[in-house]
Amino acid sequence: MVAKAILESENKEILKRYRNLLRLWKPKNPDDRKIVRKAFRLALDAHHDMRRKTGEPFIFHPLGVATICVEEIGLGTTSVVCALLHDVVEDTEYTLEDIRGLFGEKVASIIDALTKIKGIFDQSTTSIHAENFKRLLLTLSDDVRVILIKLADRLHNMRTLDALPAEKQLKISSETIILYAPLAHRLGLHAIKSELEDLALKYTEPDVYETLLGKLRSSARERSRFVSKFVHPIRKDLIQQNLTFTIKAREKSIAAIWQKMKKKEVPFEEIYDIFAIRIVIDTPLESEKSDCWKVYSIVTDYYLPNMDRLRDWISIPKANGYEALHTTVMGHTGHWVEIQIRSRRMDEIAERGYAAHWKYKESFNMSSKLDNWLDRIKEMIESPDADAISFIDDVKGFFFLDEISVFTPSGEMRILPASSTVLDFAYAIHTEIGNNCIGAKVDKKLVPINHLLKNGQQVEVITSSKQTPKEEWLTYVVTTRAKSNIKQAVKEEKKKFSKQGQEKLEKWFRQFNVNFKQEEIRQFQTINNFPTLIDLYYSAATDTIGLKDVKIFAASNYRDGWINYVTRTVKKNQDILPHQADTSDRSLDENPYPFVEEEARGELARYGYQLSDCCNPIPGDEVIGFITSEEEPMMIHRTKCTRALEMISQYGTRFVKLTWSNNDVVSFLTCIRITGIDKKGLINEITRIISNELNLNIKAFNIQADDGITEGQIKLFVRDANSLKNALEKLTDIEGVTSVVRVD
Repeated sequence: MVAKAILESENKEILKRYRNLLRLWKPKNPDDRKIVRKAFRLALDAHHDMRRKTGEPFIFHPLGVATICVEEIGLGTTSVVCALLHDVVEDTEYTLEDIRGLFGEKVASIIDALTKIKGIFDQSTTSIHAENFKRLLLTLSDDVRVILIKLADRLHNMRTLDALPAEKQLKISSETIILYAPLAHRLGLHAIKSELEDLALKYTEPDVYETLLGKLRSSARERSRFVSKFVHPIRKDLIQQNLTFTIKAREKSIAAIWQKMKKKEVPFEEIYDIFAIRIVIDTPLESEKSDCWKVYSIVTDYYLPNMDRLRDWISIPKANGYEALHTTVMGHTGHWVEIQIRSRRMDEIAERGYAAHWKYKESFNMSSKLDNWLDRIKEMIESPDADAISFIDDVKGFFFLDEISVFTPSGEMRILPASSTVLDFAYAIHTEIGNNCIGAKVDKKLVPINHLLKNGQQVEVITSSKQTPKEEWLTYVVTTRAKSNIKQAVKEEKKKFSKQGQEKLEKWFRQFNVNFKQEEIRQFQTINNFPTLIDLYYSAATDTIGLKDVKIFAASNYRDGWINYVTRTVKKNQDILPHQADTSDRSLDENPYPFVEEEARGELARYGYQLSDCCNPIPGDEVIGFITSEEEPMMIHRTKCTRALEMISQYGTRFVKLTWSNNDVVSFLTCIRITGIDKKGLINEITRIISNELNLNIKAFNIQADDGITEGQIKLFVRDANSLKNALEKLTDIEGVTSVVRVD
């Protein structure tokens, strides 16, 4: 009886959610309604006995994805059908041929792409992951609806992540930060990008998330009063100008606030742009620009603008299609306030991204830099550089890059990522121009190839037929096109030395009675950290390595564990220090694996472990261990470490969550940054507290005073996170010290 009542209740809820989807979705004709009904019935039948980890009927998920596609992205009939069916081929007995016969080729091709993408992060090796990553981007450039539906799928999964175990939450959140949030950003889906980042932060750094959420809620009423008073005179003038408008205050996302707090090294209370005031006007396309500037004039009649913070993305929109005027003005309470001014069309594109852009493009015959960006995606995929791992490293930061607009001597505009150099610009013009670039004239002034370009500059590239690309050029560029062409040119140059280097290396091997066969060569390559054989032979040809390196290799009995000795030894050096007190009969060797999990002991014993240099974990930090290869130790990272999040997404099944055991034997190296007002005796006071009061050992002390400000870094050994916290509090209490923070 109870089971029957639950079933009836669930059926009512399914019908309610389906009707809500129909209410939000506005079909163009009756046939559209019929095809969506058919898709819903098929999905309901296919998933009828399936449940999610939450215990809910599985059909809740495709209905949720379809609703996001309609309500939050603005997609049409084909996308709604595909969202309802996106898990059918993967999880049920229905085949792609069934879908093709019932719904046609276009729906089948999108479902096929979604099915293939589903397993992108389920691979155990980075190379497979990288190749799938390429295929995902290729799919994006062919039919962007695949990625839009996938983003809706990921958003719904993130909203229901509570039911999964902690390791799964961490893995899915890491993937979201590394790939899905940047994709949403690039496709102009600002609201979805912000929510994905917030939800990911909820699971990667739950304490931070809850603290900031509480602060936002407790200060909401105060912000509301401020906004009401701030917009009152502006609202009056807009009405007098006969403008139709809406004004709303939009809070910065929790993840964005946290990023700014870390970047500026300030508390929540010192972040001035917690929210922005958005003014959206209803105005015809032909008068959008002039009316937005009219609103800007009204705002600045009442509040003084910061001219360094004026951003005109109406004249030159962002690459993801974003258009608006941004300015920052001084409010009536002495605080800076960000103002965003948009038309209704601009606002829809900002909220719904590519889907809205496409609608307006068709309606007004408009072009967009977003189309150019999709072309650049194809160019990136078709790069001659075949190294899949390098591809991921090159592209992972591409989605979030800001842009600059620079001009050729003839006035042609080129869009480049911020921080682009003359060399990036040269390769953007043509590969040969990049390969032969020796410098440029920027605004008529001669500059080198690594000169950073600024927005609005005019660039004339200078070339020479004698110039060839060099490996150090890779440090001069940020664009994928430039990097790929430089790598290819350098590789071709190294190939010329391959035979000569191989002959020299073979001669050295024979001199020490080492077999010059594939296994031995690969071992020697691995030990000396050469990514490819071409790099190895080039180094031999140019004497970067020599006879002594082969001698060491031969003398170390490479067949009987040389690689294990070199790469698996537990890191017991200057980053870990035995305590000075009560250590007469104790050492680090008695506690070689200071983690609680018994199931990880076997892997720790087999591989050894190494504390990561990028985040310097200490007891008390939440940590995670990665096994990246058979020849390397397990790497221990803090779970909030950016590199750790990248590795979770790349080595999906090769990590283990760890918990520190009680530590009373060793101290761990960490680093703090200290800032303050320079005064006599300040450094003595800092060292007295660290050494005498806290009884901590200092490894390095680098503090300088300049123009009355003291700033520097101190490396010291601490027992755990609590002893570090105590040190930070004690040092902050020193008179004249303004900031003490841990450095990752």
